[in-house]
Amino acid sequence: MLSFKVLVLCVLVVGMMSGGAAKAANPVIEIETSLGKIKVELFEDKAPITVKNFMDYVEAKHYDGLTFHRVIEKFMVQGGGMEPNGTQRKTKDPIKNESTNGLSNLRGTIAMARTGVPDSATSQFFINTVDNEFLDKAKSRDGVGYCVFGRVIEGMDVVDKIKGVKTAQDDKPVEDVLIKSVKKVEAKK
Repeated sequence: MLSFKVLVLCVLVVGMMSGGAAKAANPVIEIETSLGKIKVELFEDKAPITVKNFMDYVEAKHYDGLTFHRVIEKFMVQGGGMEPNGTQRKTKDPIKNESTNGLSNLRGTIAMARTGVPDSATSQFFINTVDNEFLDKAKSRDGVGYCVFGRVIEGMDVVDKIKGVKTAQDDKPVEDVLIKSVKKVEAKK
């Protein structure tokens, strides 16, 4: 009888430990562009400051109506800051660079754009169109790198359409690639 009670107690303790610590799924966002939709899983566990910052901009509808203003086919597509007329939209204060999170700038990952100052990222992001491991902290020339905070889970064909648009000398698309909206969507289970 005593061993049965011990067994039941053990099952309850293990159940409480595993069930009580159930982890929520990573957030998923959908970027609707003038060339199609892109779904991105955000790695909240690896880049919590960056994901919170990005989601704050999503909830404020900051990205709606902006453009992918910098497109380099064999590198990346960048958006999240410029109006179609080239005016930069006002942003919040910069955030801490989380490039030490162990994630790599591989094809299909999304990362924060920044200036030469390590902790200068605000709203602009880029999607890697090729493996860009030289942007990782371990391989970057500045020793800082660029923070990866998610990956494309649907719509890489749309990213490939964007990377293929005709650009001017300054890497700006000749015809605007609009970000119609960015919103949180339910993750597939």
